[in-house]
Amino acid sequence: MELLRTPDERFAGLPGWLFTPRYLEVDGLRLHYVDEGKGPPVLLLHGEPSWSYLYRKMIPVLAGAGLRAVAPDMPGFGRSDKPARREDYSYQRHLDWMLAFLRALDLRDVTLFCQDWGGLIGLRLVAEEGDRFSRVVAANTFLPTGDQRVPPAFRVWRAFSQLTPVFPAGRIVQLGCAQPLDPAVRKAYDAPFPGERYKAGARQFLLLVAARPDDPGSAPNRAAWEVLKRWHKPFLTLFGGRDPIMRGAEKRMQKLIPGTQGQPHAVLPDAGHFLQEDRGEDLARRVAAWVREPAIR
Repeated sequence: MELLRTPDERFAGLPGWLFTPRYLEVDGLRLHYVDEGKGPPVLLLHGEPSWSYLYRKMIPVLAGAGLRAVAPDMPGFGRSDKPARREDYSYQRHLDWMLAFLRALDLRDVTLFCQDWGGLIGLRLVAEEGDRFSRVVAANTFLPTGDQRVPPAFRVWRAFSQLTPVFPAGRIVQLGCAQPLDPAVRKAYDAPFPGERYKAGARQFLLLVAARPDDPGSAPNRAAWEVLKRWHKPFLTLFGGRDPIMRGAEKRMQKLIPGTQGQPHAVLPDAGHFLQEDRGEDLARRVAAWVREPAIR
């Protein structure tokens, strides 16, 4: 497998990014992660096409509340190694990489905070390693099986991701926010990708979503749903209301997952798909308070 590694200087001087980089090796790849604070861990999983930078507003608040904020970069993103061939990315391989990460750090009593593709992987982690997780926060994400109608906005987004000659990560993140981003912040989302060869994972993610009943991820995701339908530990949904793709997904989770009952769910009307940008500090305060005093279990 040919691996690309983004030069370190691309990450120098990013606004709001003051965290010590940490690394471990998984399946021959170097994975980067942030690990700040002490206490019960909160695993922060990013999605497409972002990286752990998305959590820079949340990490200090969580750490200051006596929690351990752990935010990895998935392979193909951030400071982690990037397989150069699109064929080297699959849904199952991403899951295996993050399972290996979870086990390497031996994380337990975990609160999962997952958004976008962080949920497609994170909710599968919960289904496979449920004893490690104490609670889940799902933010603008879902676990698709291909049995439901794909929103038109997703079809447009997927087509754009495959046809555009230049994949503009910073611009994409801006389009998913309700508030304008500083140009330097947009550049921070472009930082992991010095050229188009580095974006194989970012482009391929869109093709890995289980959008049809017979897609490779469909059957494993259905099996994961059978576990989630028996999940009685606390499960919280925090959604940005200005998201045409994920709108309403929180209601389906609340209907299907027992642990959602009695929890302080919220839809934030002034936040978009990347609600960590729009309301990061507020999200972190909500999560910290909920971890300390969860609602009805």
